[in-house]
Amino acid sequence: MEPSTQSFLKVKDVKDGVLILDNGDLRGVIQVSPVNFALKSEDDQMALMYGFQVFLNSLDFFCQIVIQSRPMNITAYLDRIKQLQEGQSNELLKTMTSSYHEFIKELVKGESVMAKKFYLVIPYSPTEAGIDVTVEKSFWAWLMGKKANAVKQLEEQYFEKCRVSLLQRMELAILGMKRCQLDAFALSTEEAVALLWQLHHPTEAETGYAPETAPELLT
Repeated sequence: MEPSTQSFLKVKDVKDGVLILDNGDLRGVIQVSPVNFALKSEDDQMALMYGFQVFLNSLDFFCQIVIQSRPMNITAYLDRIKQLQEGQSNELLKTMTSSYHEFIKELVKGESVMAKKFYLVIPYSPTEAGIDVTVEKSFWAWLMGKKANAVKQLEEQYFEKCRVSLLQRMELAILGMKRCQLDAFALSTEEAVALLWQLHHPTEAETGYAPETAPELLT
């Protein structure tokens, strides 16, 4: 029996758009819109580089830049064209729509059309808030008579405290990207899970649709 994808992941859970690692650390993921640097004027290029330099110098925490490049998945677009074709009452328009469908289908073959995405991964560790999760959980479990619900409630408190600090970092990063004239947004829970699924299922991610539910995505 082949091991599941989840057995290779260091991610224990995804909650409120935040990745929770096995060791209790948190990660937030920000998607950044790309720009065509070559088409910008020299002044705009210099302004962009200077803005990015200022952004990096303003950080008091490390971050990871992830660039994802893979053949574009246009399954949904092709299905939409197929629906339009089937709904056409005019035979000429139906034929033209069918030809367009085949043209687009052939165009993306052979990895000729690539989709490139950019992400900033922002970290936060409970130790930065003075929390030793293992020690605190053990103490409170003993104090509360080892009641599981009490320990879980404590975990929720720790998570919320760390999540607020992580969101502050993410807001700072998004603001820095906007100063570089780049659009950026934090991934939702569904988007973060879908990204993890795509990273570990590259072939399936290039065609078809991703599973709709989180449990399926992480298996």
